[in-house]
Amino acid sequence: MQKIKDIPKFDRPREKMEKYGPGKLSDVELLAILLRTGTKDLNVLKLSQKILQIFEKEKFVDASIDDLKNIDGLGSAKACEIIACFELGRRMLIGKKSSILLSPKDVWERMEDIRGSKKEHFVVFYLDSRNQEIQREIISVGTLNESLVHPREVFEGAIKNNAASIIIAHNHPSGVLEPSQADIEITQKLVHAGKILDIKIINHVIITKDSWFRI
Repeated sequence: MQKIKDIPKFDRPREKMEKYGPGKLSDVELLAILLRTGTKDLNVLKLSQKILQIFEKEKFVDASIDDLKNIDGLGSAKACEIIACFELGRRMLIGKKSSILLSPKDVWERMEDIRGSKKEHFVVFYLDSRNQEIQREIISVGTLNESLVHPREVFEGAIKNNAASIIIAHNHPSGVLEPSQADIEITQKLVHAGKILDIKIINHVIITKDSWFRI
């Protein structure tokens, strides 16, 4: 049986979390960090994998202490730690309002602080796999061109935030909704880069004070 200490340091769950953040870890690796140790027959990663194979994801979070204690390798202490983690998560999420961005109007409403600006702002919304907003970031301020908006700056945050997709948007201080040639070319360039990185661009939305336009 391969022990955790036999796995290269850079590939151990705890070390990976410290270096890359929790978003880069699999469900098995996250559970392994909670469990800390395995059994004489299974290392902690194998034990985590076994547990997740027993439960469907939706049922796992509703498992009882007794359900977990019935699994060979899980005692009362580990079962209680897992249940406590789930309960704490539920309590932290109570009342939290998720922002789901699907339409250009949603984006327009979320850019209320930028719509009337006299300078162009290029904004990226990082979304998770359920199209829920992880974070909004202003990438550049100024006239939109390739020197200000580069795929590196756009997708660096997406990778950092472990985004599944993004929405890009920018305002037109002139009030004109029609996209410029630069708008179209930059959109095409970013869509192409997104395909290479497997990060989909859902929308590119032009914003004015009173309306919006999807390129």
